Amino acid sequence: MSSNTVDNAFFARFWTFMSAHEPESVRAWRREVLDGLSGRVLEVGAGTGTNFALYPDSVTEVVALEPERRLAPIAREAALSAPVPVTVSDSTIESLDAAEPFDAVVCSLVLCSVDQPEAVLQQIFSILRPGGELRYLEHIASAGARGRLQRVADATVWPKLFGNCHTHRDTERAIADAGFRPQTARHDLEFPAWVPMPVSEVAIGRAVKP
Repeated sequence: MSSNTVDNAFFARFWTFMSAHEPESVRAWRREVLDGLSGRVLEVGAGTGTNFALYPDSVTEVVALEPERRLAPIAREAALSAPVPVTVSDSTIESLDAAEPFDAVVCSLVLCSVDQPEAVLQQIFSILRPGGELRYLEHIASAGARGRLQRVADATVWPKLFGNCHTHRDTERAIADAGFRPQTARHDLEFPAWVPMPVSEVAIGRAVKP
């Protein structure tokens, strides 16, 4: 096992089930994030490889990182039937040594779960070519009652159960603070507003390295 490998048995089983039963609304978000990509792409936190089948054929290569030791083999299986070449690595973004810059980086439901999102975003910024894009689909901090619920969840059992997920993060501000220039962004809800779940509001967007 790599020293950077993540071992979270409950989350791996949960995420394998959830990704196999993902609603079409979430698949549509994934397609939106990947639409128009080209060249060499780094995907951070590939999970079970849900994105792989959705990459456009203008992408020449995907390097996918998935450090959870139970999810990485599932992602490798998904890579075999992807329409573009995909290589799955169990490295973390923090330990990645990129020999050449990437044209784009994709983050899907992952920046909530890293220990230091600011450091991860700086690493992403450093391995993108000038003009390269960060595409993201991320759970974000909400306002009002849901925001209060998120803060309670983050301070108690939620990160322990769900792969270090922190629901109340201002990810879009962190992206801008890392030096990215936001291009497009919109918010949507995974569940109706009345459903008392910490994870519901998502940001779907594109930011560019100047």
